[in-house]
Amino acid sequence: MTAPLTGGCTCGAVRYECTAEPVMAFNCHCRDCQRATGGAYVPAVVVPRNALRVTGEVKYFGVRGGSGEFLNRGFCPNCGSRLFGKPDLKPELMVITAGTLDTPSRHKPTMDIYVESAQPWDYMNPHLPKVPKALKLLSGQ
Repeated sequence: MTAPLTGGCTCGAVRYECTAEPVMAFNCHCRDCQRATGGAYVPAVVVPRNALRVTGEVKYFGVRGGSGEFLNRGFCPNCGSRLFGKPDLKPELMVITAGTLDTPSRHKPTMDIYVESAQPWDYMNPHLPKVPKALKLLSGQ
């Protein structure tokens, strides 16, 4: 995936641009991501926070992740689109929900994480490595 990455919410009130290459991309199957999306997982792209420029108002809601630390989910207060995750353990990073990219097909996951929470009806790409719990880069463990 090459920079810049651009995207935004459904109603267009929030837009973003990232000028750096992603640190990583994955599919997260944790229960929080399932609840937040109503789906099987969240496809995510991790970028350096200082390379992300956001326009428009973003509201954040903090949830305790599998590491025991907070992940602050960012969403548009107008249309409710989930856009970002700000992990307290890694304040230098920002997680972008890949479905909000202007070109979501640019998301190229390199692994599935929290697969111990994956639903039995969720088909995962058999070619991607599977990580049972937290991803060390994001969890600090």
